[in-house]
Amino acid sequence: MLKVINVVGARPNFMKVAPIVAAMKKRPSCFQPLVVHTGQHYDSAMSDSFFQDLDLPQPDTHLGVGSGSHAAQTAAVMQRFEPVVLSEKPDWVLVVGDVNSTLACALVCVKLGVKVAHVEAGLRSRDRTMPEEINRLLTDQIADLLFTPSTDADENLLAEGIPHERIRFVGNVMIDSLQKNLAVARNLRTKEQLGLTGDYALLTLHRPSNVDMRESFEPILSALEVIASRLPIVFPVHPRTKKTIAELGLSDRVQSIKELRIVDPLGYLDFLNLSSGARLVLTDSGGIQEETTALGIPCLTLRENTERPITVEMGTNVVVGTDSAKIIAEATAALNGSAKRVTRQPPLWDGNTSERILDALEDFRT
Repeated sequence: MLKVINVVGARPNFMKVAPIVAAMKKRPSCFQPLVVHTGQHYDSAMSDSFFQDLDLPQPDTHLGVGSGSHAAQTAAVMQRFEPVVLSEKPDWVLVVGDVNSTLACALVCVKLGVKVAHVEAGLRSRDRTMPEEINRLLTDQIADLLFTPSTDADENLLAEGIPHERIRFVGNVMIDSLQKNLAVARNLRTKEQLGLTGDYALLTLHRPSNVDMRESFEPILSALEVIASRLPIVFPVHPRTKKTIAELGLSDRVQSIKELRIVDPLGYLDFLNLSSGARLVLTDSGGIQEETTALGIPCLTLRENTERPITVEMGTNVVVGTDSAKIIAEATAALNGSAKRVTRQPPLWDGNTSERILDALEDFRT
């Protein structure tokens, strides 16, 4: 039996870990899963609700790290995670995605000689100003097994000198969660509770490069003013974004956009209810680019790059940056139907990725 510590720290991690833990529980003679929550997202609206929505067991250990600078947060996770590893003596530690907890826990393990598997390995934006890019690069260099969601990720790893035998193309585990929960999410009354009776768009914004500086945030707001004149935009506001809006003195302008409907952060199922029924999604998140591709919903990525190019090549995603004119033009094309194009589901985005991950963990042992 393999004892596996599954690490979660921030919102995107939960959708990736939940189906893996569920799959492990279906193989009780082979796996003993433990869940460690670093507490990187400490707001209950951004964390605790996801455990309930995704039927993820409450964590066996909660490190309670909370907020801080990247250095302070990474160091705190390492300090608090090391005793857990020493006590539990796992066969594997499984880290997911690209948040600070991912790199911190991987570093602890490699120094202790504990095997690390990285789920969602090989993604690259080639923008080293993104903290997530540094986390991805370093985690992939030190992990023993690298589980990739797309073939371009394999190519990235091989180009960086990662041995082929450490790489496993398994598909996108987030789609496991989406397929499992889509029917339940669609039956919720989220739209009715928000007063949505017709078409609407959905917006997420949280990256510092977008929300910390007026020169990037104001052009986005200008585009939103135009788009909101055509249809309501639902905006679940990240706690950090709410704070920066006030600090930048943009609260009045945001509130003056009549059909920009600001709501508190949503749980996974409520958000999936909205995203699956939206005419358009605007986001600076990574995972939402993937979810909209799987759902066939037009997505505009409010960044200058993406580490998920397959969502552009095969899916519904368009990278628009923060230029008002480009955002408006692409939103208009999506809404009037002129942007329609042939899209396909990327290979192995089939809801069975977690099973392939477990098979690879067992095979690696032998």
